[in-house]
Amino acid sequence: MTLSFRGLPSVDRLLGAPEVQCLTECFSREAVTHLVRQELDHARVAIAAGAPAPPLDALAVAVARSAHRLWQPGPRRVINATGVIIHTNLGRAPLSAAALRAVADAAQGYSDLEFTLDDGGRGSRQQYVQRLLCQLTGAESALAVNNNAAAVLLALAAVASGREVIVSRGEAVEIGGGFRIPDVLAQSGATLVEVGTTNRTYLRDYEQAVTPQTGAFLKVHSSNFRITGFTHEATAAELVGLAKQSGIPVVHDLGSGCLLDTAPFGLAHEPTPRESIAAGVDLALFSGDKLLGGPQAGIAVGSSRWVDRLTRHPLARAVRSDKLSLAALAATLLHYVKDEAASAIPVWRMIAQSPADLELRARGWQRRIGRRATLQQGQSTVGGGSLPGETLPTWLLLLSAEHVVGGAAELARRLRRQSTPVVARIIDERVALDPRTVLLEEEGSLLTAIHQALDESEGP
Repeated sequence: MTLSFRGLPSVDRLLGAPEVQCLTECFSREAVTHLVRQELDHARVAIAAGAPAPPLDALAVAVARSAHRLWQPGPRRVINATGVIIHTNLGRAPLSAAALRAVADAAQGYSDLEFTLDDGGRGSRQQYVQRLLCQLTGAESALAVNNNAAAVLLALAAVASGREVIVSRGEAVEIGGGFRIPDVLAQSGATLVEVGTTNRTYLRDYEQAVTPQTGAFLKVHSSNFRITGFTHEATAAELVGLAKQSGIPVVHDLGSGCLLDTAPFGLAHEPTPRESIAAGVDLALFSGDKLLGGPQAGIAVGSSRWVDRLTRHPLARAVRSDKLSLAALAATLLHYVKDEAASAIPVWRMIAQSPADLELRARGWQRRIGRRATLQQGQSTVGGGSLPGETLPTWLLLLSAEHVVGGAAELARRLRRQSTPVVARIIDERVALDPRTVLLEEEGSLLTAIHQALDESEGP
């Protein structure tokens, strides 16, 4: 045992190994030394368990691998070939070229984030997005925060803390990441009052639940699930009518933040903020990085009275958006003002692609790949908690894994290990790639990754 420990190199000797010495040219000597000590500690634990002392070159390679794993920039760019357009695990909505330029402009120097150029005084960081949101939704005022969960929390805290919030039992939902409406209500200081049943809630259920302690009616759009069959729900307009009689505000959580009519794209109707405002809701809340197609953001639009209350609440500073998100959001909203969202915003460009165009792209890939690739019709999904159950027809490129030890799962793993990782689906033991979610400028990298993964799978 003692001899095994003595077989370990010193810290200085391991630092002098060529693979480790190269690291000190890119990273601080202190950081590299920390990795060296860490690797030697791991080796001591292994030796204590009965393993032999690893040779110097093996330790040096292990240090280099640790550096590569720990110190590469991230999140890494990946190619989304899954056909899920708003893929939460892959960063949701890609930004438009204009939004990327806006982020770069805001990041490279100073900006008028909270400065008024006319009089040289302090301004509001909401100045650009607020007027665009009001124009696009018909609201009196607007506020952007860091995500829609924050918008819901802020709205309930500002409007109904210490009071009761009435919500349909079928809308007290859980969305991604364990985010539950009842839990948010509790954190806001409001008390949940559920009415109706899971599948049927009537206006009279809300009316019967009103007490002097009622602080708000909350309506939550079921953006990530669908209840079918024997169902009924009170509309936002019906709730507004009841609210006017009792002086209670209506808060409408729309979720996905759709600003375009989805019907012309072959999709079911998705409620829009403009429709909510037209119905008279006091606050409409929605995301910026789903169907809106912009950066992560939570947006509240509505009457000045209630938006101002959100803006003045102490929690507003804790959940406020930074300059980069605001710049990207303003640029994204401008696409809607210019009536170019369907062609300029990647999410909508993907939704708008025709099956014929997708088949043409997939056949082009097939010709480049050869006998291991076949085509099949399939379905893309919007994803990201938007338009549940809705799909779009597409064409899939299928890669055979018959010569791969480990099958389709191993081939998919090898695609994810490429210099530009490719994320795909597995269908009937074949790896499926959907051109709908692959950007045109990514096709070269995609084909390179496929060839390398297939060459690796076939071996020498």
